[in-house]
Amino acid sequence: PRSDCIAAEQLCLSDASCNGTYRTLENCALAKTRLLPLDHDSRVRCLNAELDLGNSSLLHCKCHRRMKRQEHCLRVFWTVHSSMTDGYFNLETSPYENPANEEHWETDYNKLAALLSGKDCSQLAGDATNPCLKATHVCNLSKKCVRLRTDYASICTKGVGSEDTCDRRKCHRGLRNFFEKVPADFTKRILFCPCHDELCGERRRKTIVPDCSFQYNTKPNCLWLLDSCLEDHICKSRLADFQQHCQPADTSPDGCSQHNHAACLQAYMGMIGTPMTPNYVSNSSVEISLWCTCESSGNQKEKCDQILGMFESNKCL
Repeated sequence: PRSDCIAAEQLCLSDASCNGTYRTLENCALAKTRLLPLDHDSRVRCLNAELDLGNSSLLHCKCHRRMKRQEHCLRVFWTVHSSMTDGYFNLETSPYENPANEEHWETDYNKLAALLSGKDCSQLAGDATNPCLKATHVCNLSKKCVRLRTDYASICTKGVGSEDTCDRRKCHRGLRNFFEKVPADFTKRILFCPCHDELCGERRRKTIVPDCSFQYNTKPNCLWLLDSCLEDHICKSRLADFQQHCQPADTSPDGCSQHNHAACLQAYMGMIGTPMTPNYVSNSSVEISLWCTCESSGNQKEKCDQILGMFESNKCL
């Protein structure tokens, strides 16, 4: 049976043989993270250690998106699966448990709106032309939603527009907290609200406070963005999840190899608050992108274009 990786690690460490194998894999993963070259014998030793796990629960363990000690769990997963991190298109196995089912994404929006008092109902009715504003009012009904939204908004706006730069790392952490801890009924409405005019579109684009969470003064190369992501257990895990569930397929009628748009949207939300945070590119469309460029990529331009294309021209997403 599949277990979470923290429980699997504890089980392994209590067994002498498994413990030794796991320690070897920890050293292999550390060398890889630090980009230390491994000689032939070391590579063989790492591969054998992974094979030695056999049917160990470590080999099949997963993590939960909203679990406590998530970073620890993900570190265990990538220790065991470190050989899968050679390149972007080898990150196809998500460390996360089963994705959202479609039905979880079909909650009746009116049920949330009905929670409003009479006074607020008239206010909500006036928001018909701006669904993003309406979504914000619905968020305000939930103490958790409004608190965590206020938290990240205040962190992400500090220093923006002044000589001091914002604390992007704290901003990203605040965004992850919001999207992980607030029920998707609220977060998905704010992030994916349907707009018919630019005023609404601009509000949607600014949902994640892009001046801090998304944009730099100049666009970095997408390969640099990828390297930053692969050095971070959470970002690497979210990228693996995104790649698995948003993998486009030209031969598929719905454009998705997994045929599950709900899982793809959830994986997209998981990327927000990581070094590879995506966002809407304008207030007049639903096109999204990473904040990066593939100019000056040299002989790695094709790889760079693939990374950017997973967001910019992904039929599944």
